[in-house]
Amino acid sequence: MNKPVSPENPLIKKTQPTFFGQPIGLRTLFTTEMWERFSYYGMRAILLFYMWSLIDTGELPISRSTAASIMAIYTALVFLSGVIGGFFADRLIGAQRTVLWGSILIMLGHIVLSLPAGATGLFLALGLLIVGTGLLKPNVSTLVGSLYQRHDSRREAGFSLFVFAINLGAFASPIMIGWTQGHYGYHAGFSLAAIGMLVGLIVYQIGRKDLPIESNYAPDPLQPAEVSPLIIKTLLLGTTITLLLTLMTLLGWNDIDHYINLITLLAIILPMCYFVLMVTSPKVNKTERSRIWAYLPLFITAILFWAIEEQGAIILATFAAERINYTNLPSWVAPAMFQALNPLFIMLYTPFFATLWSKWGPRQPSAPTKFAIGLLFAGASFLIMAIPGALFGSNVKVSAWWLVASWALVIIGEMLVSPIGLSITTKLAPNVFSSQMVAMWFLASAAGSALNAQLVRFYNPQNEVPYFIYGGLAAILLAGILFLCVKRVNQLMQGIR
Repeated sequence: MNKPVSPENPLIKKTQPTFFGQPIGLRTLFTTEMWERFSYYGMRAILLFYMWSLIDTGELPISRSTAASIMAIYTALVFLSGVIGGFFADRLIGAQRTVLWGSILIMLGHIVLSLPAGATGLFLALGLLIVGTGLLKPNVSTLVGSLYQRHDSRREAGFSLFVFAINLGAFASPIMIGWTQGHYGYHAGFSLAAIGMLVGLIVYQIGRKDLPIESNYAPDPLQPAEVSPLIIKTLLLGTTITLLLTLMTLLGWNDIDHYINLITLLAIILPMCYFVLMVTSPKVNKTERSRIWAYLPLFITAILFWAIEEQGAIILATFAAERINYTNLPSWVAPAMFQALNPLFIMLYTPFFATLWSKWGPRQPSAPTKFAIGLLFAGASFLIMAIPGALFGSNVKVSAWWLVASWALVIIGEMLVSPIGLSITTKLAPNVFSSQMVAMWFLASAAGSALNAQLVRFYNPQNEVPYFIYGGLAAILLAGILFLCVKRVNQLMQGIR
């Protein structure tokens, strides 16, 4: 009889647990991100309507157009706050702990919204959510990357699963939180978002043992000699902001609209400064400088694209609340649920586009061409929204299929801009600005949302048709200009496609 082999016998190869063939740590990050996106998109699906309710009760003394601008500027600040998250992870406490603190702040933000705290609670919650999302969002992606060696063939499939988690959470939340809000009120809806983030936080804390130990520490920790200069820079920044706010107060520019204008200006100036810094840097060679110039028209295109796409949570949400005929829809359908169309179409389109690009290989269109086509679809998504108002008038309830068609078109554009943009950003980035160039890509979303804060002011039932027509034609015009520049941009890219 053979002697039983001890489990500790080194000759036995232990099988490591996996998650759909991926490192087991991906299970933790998949679930955490799914619930974080559940809370984020669910809250955002009812946030505009909640501000309307505060306006109606007199607790928030602003107009509906200003509420729309707040929605847009909130999104811009979420993207901008990622810079803070990157700094904390890289220089202070590591990606793992940064994600943990981000999760806690996000949960606290939703808890504040779940309380009947009026306008004060609204702005306190938005502040917590902005900082919390900035700490969490960029670093969860970093943790996913840390699960793989550089040449691990599973990396792309792992990120695909991670993106699926994002869209799964984003799809379920508007439906569930929209239904909860419709039956039990806004604070119940926000409570469900808080519970979702709590579940994600618990899963993350339990599963942290499966993440690389190195991610618990800052890869480039702040050195003692750097502390004093950092404190001085922080004090100078704080002083500058204080003086700016004081000057605005003295000039009488101290209401919400003026602060929104200030943030819009800063969100647009910041990427401009980045471009000047990179183009003029002596560390950038001639070929890299050419590629930076090639990136500029793509960046501008991305800003306008995101300015249109992000209006889904504002203008299309308003259309869903005020213009849709619900008599032919199931009784449980609520306006917030239409926000689920965005992630739904992303999940439907992703396999098609992944297969298409793989099949075409080197014959596929260049990045500038894809951007131009994507912007054409974004413009078409606006033009189609002008049709019901032109045919029936802006005071008549219309079919929900108009919204479905608009989302279907703009997400085709997103498939041609979002993943392509991130990929081409990494390819065109100068060596010494590789990480900052990726940050630039996310600044395009911030600038687009900030621009949105100005554009959405002009939407109202009286000018619905021209609003959609002018926005759509502007996108199509810029797409046409980019088409004319494709050859030159490709030349400037110096062999990059």
